[in-house]
Amino acid sequence: MGFQQGLSGLNGAAKSLDVIGNNVANASTVGFKQAQAQFADMYANSMNRSGNSPVGIGVTVANVAQAFTQGNISTTNNPLDIAINGDGFFQLGLTPDNKSPLYGRNGQFELNKDGYIVNPSMNGAYLMGWAAGVSGGDPTALKIDTSAMKATPTTSVTTKVNLDSRQSVPTVTPFDPADPNSYNNSTGVTMYDSLGNPYSVQTYYVKGATAGAPPTTTWSIYATVDGTTYGSNPATPPIVPAAVGTMTFDSTGTMTATTGMSMDMTFYAKAGGTFPGLVSLAYTGSTQTGSAFVNLAQSQNGMAPGTLSSFSIAKDGTIVGSYSNQQTKNLGTVVLVNFANPNGLQPIGNNLYQATSDAGQPLVGQPTTGTFGTLQARAVEDSNVDLTAELVNMIVAQRVYQANSQTIKVQDTVLQTLVSMR
Repeated sequence: MGFQQGLSGLNGAAKSLDVIGNNVANASTVGFKQAQAQFADMYANSMNRSGNSPVGIGVTVANVAQAFTQGNISTTNNPLDIAINGDGFFQLGLTPDNKSPLYGRNGQFELNKDGYIVNPSMNGAYLMGWAAGVSGGDPTALKIDTSAMKATPTTSVTTKVNLDSRQSVPTVTPFDPADPNSYNNSTGVTMYDSLGNPYSVQTYYVKGATAGAPPTTTWSIYATVDGTTYGSNPATPPIVPAAVGTMTFDSTGTMTATTGMSMDMTFYAKAGGTFPGLVSLAYTGSTQTGSAFVNLAQSQNGMAPGTLSSFSIAKDGTIVGSYSNQQTKNLGTVVLVNFANPNGLQPIGNNLYQATSDAGQPLVGQPTTGTFGTLQARAVEDSNVDLTAELVNMIVAQRVYQANSQTIKVQDTVLQTLVSMR
C-alpha cells in the first residue's frame, strides 16, 4: 500500500511544482493571476459498502484555483493601455462580430489598420464595448472614428460686459471704426459659417446722452466683419454704418431694455459658406457702473471643422476624442464583465479566459457602476505573483516530493526484508 500513497504524493508534489513554476514564469506577464494547486485525500470503499477503509490510499489534485486578487498598477506612455482597478474583466472577441466572447485583464491595447482596438498579446483579440451614443445592449468591437468633425455655423453670440458710466458721449459722429473718438469701447469674437470659415467680428459700444426722469442711458452697438463696417451692402459703397442693437440702463446700472440685437451675415459670407439665419446677440447680465469697462464673458455656438488629434479613456470607460478645433467627442465606452464565480472561468492561454457554467452568467456593465472597478488609462495591471512566497512554496513542494520518495524507499526496504527472510 505504501507504494501507492508515495506515488500519489510524488504526482501531487510534481503537480504543485508545475503550478509554482508556471506562476514564476509569468511573474512579468501583464494581467496574469497566480494559481494554487489544491489537494484532497483519497480513501478506498470497502467491498461490503460498510464504509471507507480508515487508512487512506493517497492524495489527488482536486483543483488548480486562480487567485483573482488585484495586481499592482504600473503607468505607461501608451494612451491605449488600460488597467482595471477592482472587479471585472475586459470582454474580447477573436473577430469583430464577437460570436464567442472571451475575457481577460491584460490591458495592452493598440489600434489595428482598420481602427479597431485590439490586444496583440491576446491573439489580436478585439476589445468590446458600446459605440458612441449607446449605453446598453450587447457590446460590439470598439472602433475609433477618425473622420473629421464637421463645422457648425454660428447662430448666437453671448456677451456680458460692464460699461463705464463715467465715460463721455463720443465727440465724433457718425460711428467710424477707424476713429477711436467715435466709440467708447470694443470687444471681439470669431464667428463661423456652414463650411467653418472664420469671421473676425469686432463690436463697438457708443454711449448716448442720459435723459429722462429717472434718468436712463442708451448705448448703441456697432460692428465690423473682417475689418469691413457692418451696415449697407459692402459691395455697393459707400457703406452706411448700422447699429446691430442698443442697450438701455437705469440709474442703478441695470439693463432695462434692448433693441435689434442681431446681425445679418448674408453680405459677408465667403464663397460657398452660408449662415442659417440672423445671428442673435445676447447681453444678459451686462451692467453700467462707475467702474472701468470690462468684458466679463463671451461665447458663440459655432465651430470650425476639426480633425482627431488625440483620445483618452476616462475611469468610467468613456473614450474621449480631442479635435484640432478644441472640441471633444465621445467615441465609445469600454465595458467590463463580471462573474458570480470567477474561478469557474477556463484559462485558454494568451491571457484569455472562457466562460463556463461554473462561472455563472456574464454580467456586463460600465466601469465605476455597481460592483465594477474603475479604469486607469496609460497604465497596466501587473501580475499578482508574489515571487518571495512562490520561492518558499517551491522549497516546501520540493521537501514534500523528497518525503514521498522516502516513503517509497522505506516500503521497498520492508519488502526486501520480507523477501530475504528464511
